[in-house]
Amino acid sequence: MTDTKTTKAIVTSDVIRGELTYADKVIEKIIGIALETVDGLLGVDGGFLSNMKDKLVNTDTTRDGVNVEVGKKQVAVDLDIVAEYQKHVPTIFKAIKEVIETEVKRMTDLDVVEVNVNVVDIKTRAQYEADKVSLQDRVTDAAQTTGEFASTQYNKAAKGINDLTESDEPRVI
Repeated sequence: MTDTKTTKAIVTSDVIRGELTYADKVIEKIIGIALETVDGLLGVDGGFLSNMKDKLVNTDTTRDGVNVEVGKKQVAVDLDIVAEYQKHVPTIFKAIKEVIETEVKRMTDLDVVEVNVNVVDIKTRAQYEADKVSLQDRVTDAAQTTGEFASTQYNKAAKGINDLTESDEPRVI
């Protein structure tokens, strides 16, 4: 006969206490990703400086233009959007509210109590895409020019140091 060991789970009546909270950026990211599915919404706009930052630094762009206030049980959302030309903006607004409410509730159990949308621009899809490429090109060109200038200045400085150290004649300082 083999010995069999019996394991008993001990159940206590005490409940484990704790608190679950979410950083604003987590809710902003959920919303930013969820909004990618809304028809007629070309972009959530973080403004010109935010757009420049995205091109210069590898950042998380899903949160740009999304601002939230997160409480223990509720969330309020503010968005600046670019809507697509010839699309019905109130329908876009309704879809935005629905997708935000659904995804935030599904992932966090928080209630979305307010969604404020400010339409900052309306563009055709072609205009929006062209503007994104144009801004990207301008930033890339500026960064490249700055890099070339810095490289040239560095090379001049390095050459000057080499000229000083390679000279046979003593220099009076």
